Amino acid sequence: MKKILLRISLVLLALVLGGSFFILLAYAGQKTTGPLESLFQGVSKNIVSLEKRVIGSRKQKRAVTMPWFTEMRDDVEWLKEPDRPLLGAYDDMTAETYEPIVLLEDALETKLPIIHFYTAWGSKRDQVFPFLRAQAIYDLGSIPMITWEPWLNDFDPVRFPWVAGKPDPNKGGMAAILRGEFDEYIDQWAGAAMRFGHPFLLRFAHEMNDPYRYPWGPQNNDPADFIAAWQYVVERFRMAGATNTIWVWSPHPAYIDYDAFYPGHEFVDWVGVTTLNYGTVATWSRWWSFHDIFDYSYEWLSEYGKPMMLTEVSSLAVGGDRAQWFREAFQALPEKYPSVKSVVFFHVHSDITTSYKALDWSFVNDTAVVKVVRDGIAEWRIGAM
Repeated sequence: MKKILLRISLVLLALVLGGSFFILLAYAGQKTTGPLESLFQGVSKNIVSLEKRVIGSRKQKRAVTMPWFTEMRDDVEWLKEPDRPLLGAYDDMTAETYEPIVLLEDALETKLPIIHFYTAWGSKRDQVFPFLRAQAIYDLGSIPMITWEPWLNDFDPVRFPWVAGKPDPNKGGMAAILRGEFDEYIDQWAGAAMRFGHPFLLRFAHEMNDPYRYPWGPQNNDPADFIAAWQYVVERFRMAGATNTIWVWSPHPAYIDYDAFYPGHEFVDWVGVTTLNYGTVATWSRWWSFHDIFDYSYEWLSEYGKPMMLTEVSSLAVGGDRAQWFREAFQALPEKYPSVKSVVFFHVHSDITTSYKALDWSFVNDTAVVKVVRDGIAEWRIGAM
């Protein structure tokens, strides 16, 4: 009964505080959102901490099932060079709850130390540092990986005058970052990251060498400006004391001019690679094996001497045997790809970013794939130890 009353009180407190801050934000307007957002994040952290104490009394805690990771997840240096494989996943059904991640873990009979999600740059309230999501992931026993996408067309032109009157603020965006046009935003993120206090992976401006997909690519920016902007952002995080940030540099594997975009060893902690098989879903794609996608890029990218992460891993079921696709991938780990220290599944149920129809990358309900992945994870761990 006491627990029920405590939880009801907690919910009421959150509603009152949330309502109060909504009124404050509405009254203050967008021009002054920065300080209020910082204050709101501080109150939110206290609410999350109180909720953690309530949940922490339960006997069955997910974090307890990963004692080895619980001991290491606050060790930044270990996370930069782990001595055992780290699994992770992004699931597009986790906006309200991380239950889909738990269901995937149950199917695979494992726990995922890394939980991945995406956020864009901008002035909207959901584009501040995702403090609550990061804290929720930490409270589950994992660490967050955030793909931080520098779309520059979502900024308030009053607070960020550089974007005012520009047909496309993304053109020359990396040079604008380097000039300090977005320092206010970067510093807010860096300050919030420091206050979060726990290690997290930050995958900034991924696939920057692809001239077609994202506006921070070479169609809008000189590669030298990308390198300088990356270094500039990293330095501002360091100046803010956000040394808990672990930087993931993640080029597109199909464009091999990697050196032209590499920020340098002291500014990169992990090298990430997307490994997605689109099968025959579109006229521009065909069935590619895991080796077709990954082998050539691995040969080049492993030369940087950084731990490698498969940042988005999955296969569609159209055009081939995806259970076999996953089998070949895990059978090659770790002997053929010893630099790969992490696999992060792209467990997306409805992907509309590359096709006119929604693509389903999820496999939790595909028993054949689940068995192959479950067995492959076990073999990879044994082989990597």
